[in-house]
Amino acid sequence: MVDWLQSILDWYMHNVNYWSVLVCMTIESSIIPFPAELIVPPAAWKAANGELSFILVVVFSTIGSVLGALANYVLAYTLGRKFIYTLAESRWGKICGLSKEKIEKSEQYFLKYGKSSTFIGRLTPGVRSFISLPAGIVKMPLNSFIFYTAAGSGIWNLVLATAGYFLYTRKELLERYFTEISVAMLIVGFCFFGYLILKNIRKKNKSNTKS
Repeated sequence: MVDWLQSILDWYMHNVNYWSVLVCMTIESSIIPFPAELIVPPAAWKAANGELSFILVVVFSTIGSVLGALANYVLAYTLGRKFIYTLAESRWGKICGLSKEKIEKSEQYFLKYGKSSTFIGRLTPGVRSFISLPAGIVKMPLNSFIFYTAAGSGIWNLVLATAGYFLYTRKELLERYFTEISVAMLIVGFCFFGYLILKNIRKKNKSNTKS
């Protein structure tokens, strides 16, 4: 799965256009983990360079987001809650980053915010990729689902595109401080990795204490 996603990303970085944005954002918005942060900003960078249209980058990325979310929605709508939880606990579900806890979190989020959760959830890390599942499970009206999903996705993609566009305007500064920026990102990466390790250790200790 990792190798496949890496090959998709490599292909995308060499073929950034409206259709590649749409395809990759469809994948990103489904249950397959694929970060939008690596898809929209490069396209916006090209827009800043005059090769693409900024507005169309946002439009095509949002269409892709809706299509991927629809795939999740239809899956949950047709196969039901039991299947989704079984999938989450399966090997394929684990590969896709699913878990019982993530599905439960998405369901609780949906119950808390109702229909608007498909809007708010698209702006919330850790929820945005899975919020379509509880919407399908409870058979949320399709027109409402599409409207809220498109609105939330549109805002998020606009933020990412603006970030990519802004970075292009600062490319000379980025080139000048490339080494410093790379070191800073490396430090942040190590800190995040350390956080994940500590979180996992605490979770295991908590489980051992309960048992």
